[in-house]
Amino acid sequence: MKYQSQKIALAYMYVALALFTVQVLMGLLLGYIYVQPNFLSEILPFNIARMLHTNSLVVWLITGFFGAAYFLIPEESEREIHSPMLAYLQLLILVVGTAGVVVTYLFNLFDGNFLLGNEGREFLEQPKWVKAGIVVAALIFLFNVTMTVLKGRKTAVTNILLLGLWGLALLFLFAFYNPENLALDKQYWWYVVHLWVEGVWELIMASILAYLMLKLTGVDREVVEKWLYVIVATALFSGILGTGHHYYWIGTPGYWQWIGSIFSSLEVIPFFAMMSFAFVMVWKGRRNHPNRAALLWSLGCATLAFFGAGVWGFLHTLHGVNYYTHGTQITAAHGHLAFFGAYVALNLAVFTYMAPILRGRDPYNQVLNMASFWLMSSGMVFMTVTLTFAGAVQTHLQRVMGMNFIEVQDQLAIFFWMRFGSGVAVVLGVLLFLYSVLVPGREVVAPGPAVQAAAE
Repeated sequence: MKYQSQKIALAYMYVALALFTVQVLMGLLLGYIYVQPNFLSEILPFNIARMLHTNSLVVWLITGFFGAAYFLIPEESEREIHSPMLAYLQLLILVVGTAGVVVTYLFNLFDGNFLLGNEGREFLEQPKWVKAGIVVAALIFLFNVTMTVLKGRKTAVTNILLLGLWGLALLFLFAFYNPENLALDKQYWWYVVHLWVEGVWELIMASILAYLMLKLTGVDREVVEKWLYVIVATALFSGILGTGHHYYWIGTPGYWQWIGSIFSSLEVIPFFAMMSFAFVMVWKGRRNHPNRAALLWSLGCATLAFFGAGVWGFLHTLHGVNYYTHGTQITAAHGHLAFFGAYVALNLAVFTYMAPILRGRDPYNQVLNMASFWLMSSGMVFMTVTLTFAGAVQTHLQRVMGMNFIEVQDQLAIFFWMRFGSGVAVVLGVLLFLYSVLVPGREVVAPGPAVQAAAE
């Protein structure tokens, strides 16, 4: 570890992993409710558990991005973080807001209250006071990291990362706009959800992945930066107008069917470029880095993102196909693998890389860590394939043959049991990851040669 302020990232990692655990446990519970619908129905209704599952996903991923930024920006900028105290204050605000959200959801507090009540918009259910807290935390973060970068060395990695993080914060402001007209509401709702995950989050992903490739492969910075600019250009070009694939059936003009279909088809390109970039960098670098687990997660991130966000997204993005598949289990299949590949695996790659450096250990328990990768990834891929078959059957029975929703759900029971089994594998993989990163590992008085090599 070159800079003392990089230790800030450790606190963010702990909070992110705690929320990650909550997310997957809620996901497993939801999977079981699909096969036993009355399970905990009076104590923890399905809609509340789903809010906790999706909200904890978004919050822990963003917390992970913040932690990654606090770790890599000092190295890239060659100076300490502007204010460590502000960084910890930001984390405190996020934790308090998260706790407030959980209590509000679980006990259905302040229902209907403009300021304190749950807003009921998917992914953006947080009460307004929590949203305001998120904005304050984001402003603190942006001030802190921007001042650090402005006073230090500027690199393509930090420039693209800051562009993504500023975009993340500014687009979140649309979460405060909640018009009564449902079509208008959905149009602006996608400004947050789509332009996050298929826009500015892709910039964050590309910059963090570029940093990891620099550290793990030893390839020249100039080569990495050229790839990075190409990926970012294609991501923004396709992702912004690609928002149109959400506008097909919500009451917007018909030209969105063509805009959405064309530009959404192009969204495969940046994810293919990121996968190619990761493997080409490893091939060019030929560096035997001691932290092989971090390299595995990095390559897995790029590969699974291409298949989850790229291939599975393309499967139902054309408006002629989407007319039948919209809102079926095919959507769930795409969402699960896309989020896992692009962002979950990215954060776990960063944590795997930075944890031994920050904790003063040689790379530890790599076999367990890599086993957790294969367990989680295999479970998620099996879940995706299972949901894809379930969605295909659902589309035919419900949208083509006209069977009602409940009858179709009964026909999908075997797929839901398989999905639950794959969820068990994912949760076991998460627990294995937590054990490999947090619990064991012999503390050393001074960092070993592997840690020193990783920090260089």
